[in-house]
Amino acid sequence: MKVDEIMTKKLEIISAEASIYDAIERMIDKRIRSLLVKPGDAHDVYGVITVRDIVHKALGKNLDLNKMKVSEIMSKPVISVDKGVDVEHAIVLMTKSNITRVFVNEGREIVGIVSLLDVMSAALINRAREGHGV
Repeated sequence: MKVDEIMTKKLEIISAEASIYDAIERMIDKRIRSLLVKPGDAHDVYGVITVRDIVHKALGKNLDLNKMKVSEIMSKPVISVDKGVDVEHAIVLMTKSNITRVFVNEGREIVGIVSLLDVMSAALINRAREGHGV
């Protein structure tokens, strides 16, 4: 199974200049654990800000969430795989990098995201396809 078969295509994107408070609001509103940070210009790359980043790098240090920018705590560049690679490759990459999600790219554009939950769902789908039931 290829990653583009299981990826989530709806990405939530935020500016690197947005406040941490704005990122928290968006994550809670959408019930998600990460936001894709758009590149600042044609020479820049995508970044990511996660719940873990916010808790450990901002909340845990009692910093001003309205004054801090996403760019101050985000990770960059994102770890991504091409949309045509096998899910197993994404699993190996997540394991080696100790991450819970990998972005999916088509050329230089990020077109989706695959999380650990997506990988588990794919395992269930594969089992059902093979006739083992769930």
